[in-house]
Amino acid sequence: MGLIGLVIASLINIFLRSAALDFAVSFIGVGVFIILTAYDTQKLKSIYYAMNGNTARAGNIAIYGTLTLYLDFINLFTMLLHFFGIRRNND
Repeated sequence: MGLIGLVIASLINIFLRSAALDFAVSFIGVGVFIILTAYDTQKLKSIYYAMNGNTARAGNIAIYGTLTLYLDFINLFTMLLHFFGIRRNND
């Protein structure tokens, strides 16, 4: 829900061009992607324990887990750059 809210707020901000809304989206986005990273890590850990040594599907699960964590880290890094870029431009 938080990610969908960020997308909607970003789309609204395209038309409004509000600095305060841009700051809020960046700040909340950092929190959302930190939570998503922790959630995906725990989900991968539970999938690993549920597989119970089944190596036939381990390759597919590893690729899926790598992709989800990669996307979480890229989006988190992008939000952090945006957040610190806004603060630096307003000084």
